[in-house]
Amino acid sequence: MRKGFDNPIQHQAPEGACVAVRFQIGSVEIRPATVLAPMAGVTDTVFRRFIRNLGGCGLMMTEFTSADGLARMREAKARRYLTFYGNERPISAQLFGSDAETLADAAKVVQDLGFDLVDLNLGCPSKRVVKCNGGSGLLRDLPQIKVIFESVRKAVTIPFTVKFRAGWNEKELVFLELAKLAENCGLNAVAMHARTREQGYSGQANWGWIADLKQVVKIPVIGNGDIRTPEDAAAMVAKTGCDAVMIGRSAASNPWIFRQIEQYTATGRYDLPTNEDRYEMIRMYFRMLIENDTQGAEGKMKQFASWFTHGVPGGGVLRKAVYEAKKRETILVAVDQFFEALLAGKIAAASETGPSPNDELESNPAAMTG
Repeated sequence: MRKGFDNPIQHQAPEGACVAVRFQIGSVEIRPATVLAPMAGVTDTVFRRFIRNLGGCGLMMTEFTSADGLARMREAKARRYLTFYGNERPISAQLFGSDAETLADAAKVVQDLGFDLVDLNLGCPSKRVVKCNGGSGLLRDLPQIKVIFESVRKAVTIPFTVKFRAGWNEKELVFLELAKLAENCGLNAVAMHARTREQGYSGQANWGWIADLKQVVKIPVIGNGDIRTPEDAAAMVAKTGCDAVMIGRSAASNPWIFRQIEQYTATGRYDLPTNEDRYEMIRMYFRMLIENDTQGAEGKMKQFASWFTHGVPGGGVLRKAVYEAKKRETILVAVDQFFEALLAGKIAAASETGPSPNDELESNPAAMTG
């Protein structure tokens, strides 16, 4: 599996193109037609509520969760592991695994916990997941996928969806057959990351595959891959006809992107965050981590400080201070001191060079999605 980013294509959206205001997955209405992708180590309840507070995201998804682990948990432990709050709705829990009975049992737990939807991960390219025949490892076993689809569909009444990659590699593309199989087994929507497992996160997502997929099924199609701006989102809809867009890594490095897409849809323009906005946003997220008593809060604060401060003049100074801090309180002080100096004009407003936040996301295996 290759990693690393090529230079992103700058997509131009045709005049009038935009993301839909709403779409429907089974009985659940999603407004607007945007989805936060499941990302291990990122999309916990704090991050989801943080994104919801910023606005513009239609559907939240949990971190991908092991069906084997969930099916063995007692209810109290499962509730702690898949905690969510009312303001996160609508929300979908994503499961991974390869045993049909275990996945069905885990889906029942998800339904009993009150989730609005359940999703199956057939996209994660991680070697650790694939070697257990989970994630994209199952793309070479369509008969087993059929058994899983049927078992989970029979086990729950909430909408059931699947996220997958196009295939193991470009010689083993299975996305059309897989999507038709999902529809025939009663799934309510499909989402595709338009890369193969072999690509990992390299190269360009092939949006043409999403357009092909849209032609073969009647259930909603959610497009995923290389959406970094509102123009990208509108261009994907225009070029593929997809019903909604799913955003992963760009949401971690630019958490305003959902609000920007909503603004672009409504007005044809959108706001860029100011340094004041970034300061307020970082403080809000860090306070939420602390108030939630998040396990490993210091690590998450360091992780997100790196992503959130790219493009900020002198951001490297803040990142260094955050990395060297031992306690969450010290991190908060470093953030306050940096932004107070920046906003007072004591830090030169020069553009910052260095790796992009998406490059840093790529180097962090814990932040990967399918």
